[in-house]
Amino acid sequence: MTVMLADGLVILHLLFVAFVMAGGFLLLRWPKLVWLHVPAAAWGTWIEFTGGVCPLTSLENHLRMVGGGSAYRGGFVERYLLPILYPESLSLPVQQVLGGVVVAVNLGAYGMFYRAVRKNKARY
Repeated sequence: MTVMLADGLVILHLLFVAFVMAGGFLLLRWPKLVWLHVPAAAWGTWIEFTGGVCPLTSLENHLRMVGGGSAYRGGFVERYLLPILYPESLSLPVQQVLGGVVVAVNLGAYGMFYRAVRKNKARY
């Protein structure tokens, strides 16, 4: 049962990472999500820049240990996302381009959101 909870937590964690990365686009439909996305994006950025470990990773490891499994080293991103996003053959220039794409996507999302907010205020 606890292993199933840990697996469910991985899915939740993946959804959180996706929200951090692309949740800005949801603001166009649900503007009040900005109050959730900004702290989530700040948290995700802080964890990555400081090399910290997200509490969801620690909880998942705990559940796996309690369920008779073993914990893994590193964080969620290193365990599940990096092997998918950054295969061993990936070069630094390609990584830098991908990093630029992530920044550009979020800047674009917030730019669209900002324009939508300004447009709606101009109507009133």
